[in-house]
Order: sequence, then C-alpha cells, then structure tokens
Amino acid sequence: MIGNRNRIEIIHSTENDNEPSPSKTRRRGNMDIENACQMFIDNSANVLKTIRNLYHEQLMCDVNLVVGKREHATHRLILCACSDVFQAMLMNPEWNECHESRIILQELPQCEKVFHHFLEYFYTGKIIINQTNVMAILSLADKYIVKSLTRLCLEYMATHIPQAAAHNVLFSWLQYTTSCGHEEVAGYCFNYIKWNLCAVANAPEFSEFDVELLVNLLQQNDIIVYNEMVLYNFMVRWLDLQRINLQQSGLSKDDIERHMDNLVEIVMSHIRFPMMTPRELAELLLSPLIKKYKEFFVDRMAIGMAFHSGQKERVEEICSTDEGKLLFSPRLYVSDSFSAMLSIDNFKTLPSYHTCTFVFSSHVSATDCDSDRINEWVVDLYPKGVWFKKCFLILWQGPIEVPEEILFTVRLSLTCREIPYTDIKVRIGILLYAKQGGIEYIVKVIEKIHYFNAQNRVFNVDNIIPFEELNPPVIAGGDFDTKYLIGSKNDQLRINIVITPLSPQ
Repeated sequence: MIGNRNRIEIIHSTENDNEPSPSKTRRRGNMDIENACQMFIDNSANVLKTIRNLYHEQLMCDVNLVVGKREHATHRLILCACSDVFQAMLMNPEWNECHESRIILQELPQCEKVFHHFLEYFYTGKIIINQTNVMAILSLADKYIVKSLTRLCLEYMATHIPQAAAHNVLFSWLQYTTSCGHEEVAGYCFNYIKWNLCAVANAPEFSEFDVELLVNLLQQNDIIVYNEMVLYNFMVRWLDLQRINLQQSGLSKDDIERHMDNLVEIVMSHIRFPMMTPRELAELLLSPLIKKYKEFFVDRMAIGMAFHSGQKERVEEICSTDEGKLLFSPRLYVSDSFSAMLSIDNFKTLPSYHTCTFVFSSHVSATDCDSDRINEWVVDLYPKGVWFKKCFLILWQGPIEVPEEILFTVRLSLTCREIPYTDIKVRIGILLYAKQGGIEYIVKVIEKIHYFNAQNRVFNVDNIIPFEELNPPVIAGGDFDTKYLIGSKNDQLRINIVITPLSPQ
C-alpha cells in the first residue's frame, strides 16, 4: 500500500520537477530494485515443441484433411491462423467445409507428396526446400495463401537459379512464376536464360519452353549468343522437340503438320537473318527446315542479302515498322567480330588501385560490304578502386593544385583508339561472370548505347560490380570469398565486353 500511495502522490504532485522530493527519491529506489530483480525468460522453444507435438502426436485434433491416400489430423485454430483460405473455409458458414470434420482436398500429385511438410510448417515454422520440391511447396503456399511460406520459397528460387538450370527445372520455374504474377523471380529466370542461352538450350527441358515466352525472348536485343546462326540452330532444335512431343500426344499426321507450320512461322519470324553473313545465309539453303518451308524462308533471307549488298531503300522500307527495325539490330554477339574476353588471374593478390589494360577491335558495321573496316578499343579496368594522385594544372594565370582523390568503385573505361570523324553509335555490353555451387554463369549484363566522336572518345562505367562485393573484408587467414571470382581456384575475374554497331538514326 505504501508503494502504491507513493506512486499516486508522485503522479499528482504539483512540486517543481527539477527539485528532488522524498516521494521521487523513494520511487526511483523502487524502480532500481525492480530492474535489478528482472529476468528475461525465453521459453519459446519449449512452447513451439508443445505445439509441434500436438500435430505429431495427433492430440486434440478436430479436423482431418484427406489428400490423396493420406489423412492428416490437424487443428482448426492452427489452420485458420496460418492460411487465409483455411480461415475462410473453416470459419465461413457459406462454405460447406465449415461444419465438416473430414475434408477432402484435391491436389496435384507433386503437391500430395509434400503436403505433410506443408502442414508441419504451420506448427513449427520449419521446412526443407530444394530444387525438386520448391515448386510444389510454392504452389500450395499460393493456393492456400500462406504468405510467409510464399515469400520463403521465392527467396530460395531467386538465389538458386543456376542450380535450377542444372537440375532441369528452370523453365518450369519461369512459366509458373510468370503465370502467378511473381514478377521479380520470373525476371531473374528470364534473364538467366537470355544470358546463358547456350547452356539452357542444350538442356533436356528446353522443349518445355512455352512458345509465348520463347517469342518474347527472341524479341530481346540482349540475348547473349555467339552469332545469329547459332540462335537459329537453337530454334531448329526447339522445333524438332515440339514435333516429337506432338507425335507422342497421339495427334494425326495432318494435325501435327498444321501445328508445326504455325510454330515455324511464329518462331522464325523473329530470327534476324540480316545479322547472318552472306556465307551463312548461303549455307542455310541446305538446311532441311529451309527446304521444307522454302517460300517462307526465302523472303526473309532475301532481306538479309539486301542488307549486305547495301540496298538502302529496301532496308529503309522494312525499317518503317518496329518489328522490321529489330531485324537489323545486332544482339550481344560474343563472336570475335564484336567481343573480347577480359580475364584477370590471381585477383586476390592484386594491389589496391591496380589497373588492367586490354586492347581489341570490333567491326564498324554488321554489313558484308563494310566487313573490312574495324574500330580499335582500349579497355582500362579498375577492379580495386581508382586513385587520382595529387597534381598541378598549368593554366595561363598560373598552376593550380588538384588534390588527391580516391574512388571506391569498380570502373571500366572504354576508349576509341582512333579519332572518329563522324559519330559512331554502338551498343556496349559488359557481361559479368559469377560462380555458384560450382556452376559458372553470366550473372549480370550492363548494356549502354553510346556515341563516340572526336570530342567524346572515352566512356566510363562505374560500379559495374559493387565494390564491397568484389573486394569484401579479408577474413582470418587472409582470404575472402565473392561470387564474382571463378576458375578452379576461385581467383579469376572474367568480364566479356561486346561492342555491336548501330545505325546512327
């Protein structure tokens, strides 16, 4: 009672707060004693164990979920707390299941296999996810609106795309996330396919690539491929796989041919035949697919020949539409004509502010009539930061001191070696390699369109890799780890630079 009375007196006191009073002193003393006696108790693990046992030992269960041939004894309270769908199903009288104690759920076979793990997550908050089961778990989380589990599955997928490609599930990941509106993960999957097309196009699951997504891919300028002829061959393989699938579906021969006619036109309309050399176009005439659909292909190959022979009026006529313009736009071709690989070995031993310089050349034009003209480039790479030393600038009024400056950035500087007398418009692609789980792949593409001329010969790109990610703090033992270093010893920085010519218009 004394303690309570003191607190009441303090609350209603009209004394000056700046002056100490006996009641205030006693209150502070009581608070100090209370604080000294406090103990933080965390018994959450035991509580979670108790909840988990309710499921494993089937204690006080009040609703059974039948999935396939298996029956799961569960608790309405837990189901409703974790899932918006179960909450509506079991608490809304308008649902037939609201008053049922045994509910039959229809699930896909792959979801039936993991349904007990899905339910166990409700009771424990724990679940094992891998490349083979994440799609089934995600589809259950989406279906029953378990938002926390959906988020965990998407985070897993976003960080394990190379492994998905290695396990032949990448295309199914792409198609599911695209159809369900998981745009961020769908974008990661799509970019991996664009930038590592050679690897994924030879995978067994390439036949599962949806035609709509495939067309979307072919419309992109930043597909990384050796040249357009290689991309054409990838599409031939995809068409061959579609024919096999149709034959196994039991369709009649006439139906198969009609379907294939449609697929050939849809897909091959987006192959950029003008980006093939005249020799490659001539070799295509021997292709079985070209022979079978000669009328369709000859017209498109003629566009390519018009481009290489310098028929400007014909090219301008085709470029009058956006679709026509794309036919004359180079992709990120990694052939020797347009690209160079920059490799730095023993990266971890490089000193701070180290500069690596490379020289290479690229063709001025994609047309055959200009095939003998080249541009020479100098690439300066600063993977360990940029150091500008103190210097003096000599002006007519006298020297001016320019102070030292250090930039913690990973910079790539591209210089046109010869002074261009007219604008040179190019697409610059910087392809960055990484390694994850033993898989080397292109993880990032920086794409810029730039004009070079006599007044603008140098193009700088900063932070091509976040400085802290390429140069993390050194751990005990003097080593460090970063996904951007590849090779057998994880000590090689690899960058591919692509420069493709564009029309000045």
